[in-house]
Amino acid sequence: MAKTISEVKEIGWDVLVERLGASDATLFILEYEKGYGDYTKDRTKIFDKKPLEEIIEEIKGED
Repeated sequence: MAKTISEVKEIGWDVLVERLGASDATLFILEYEKGYGDYTKDRTKIFDKKPLEEIIEEIKGED
């Protein structure tokens, strides 16, 4: 059965804490949450000329 995003986040946090400890897991999450780049600009470069069906196939990993 599929997990909810909340369940996945909780499992992910538990794994990070187990592997990194609470302090380093927190630092990792803080860095991850910041994000980087300009998604709008990058999205246009990556997807502008592709049809929606091709984008969906790439996301699914279909060839």
